[in-house]
Amino acid sequence: QVQLLESGGGLVQAGDSLRLSCAASGRTVSSYFMGWFRQAPGKEREFVAAINWISGSIYYADSVKGRFTISRDNAKDTVYLQMHSLKPEDTAVYYCAVKGRSGSYAQQESYNYWGQGTQVTVSS
Repeated sequence: QVQLLESGGGLVQAGDSLRLSCAASGRTVSSYFMGWFRQAPGKEREFVAAINWISGSIYYADSVKGRFTISRDNAKDTVYLQMHSLKPEDTAVYYCAVKGRSGSYAQQESYNYWGQGTQVTVSS
């Protein structure tokens, strides 16, 4: 079992920055992909970013490329999502997840452990 705890969400203004953290505990995540997804009200959960814990390969959704940065701290078993130039359309509940199933890193069905989510609200 893996437990994931997100933190760092909040209410910010358009153009501001925010950093989300996701601390993993329990079974080590060092052999997995970890990803960030988000879900806005009335919309489906969508992929934001993912990182291969071993190789460090990184992937982003087009909507956040150039504004968001995913990174990891191996010693702390923590993954971060640094968000810059936030827009009102970035408003959502952000979830971190561990990919333990086969399939694309961009598909939520490939992830079998999820955090509880953290709210990010960007005002215009």
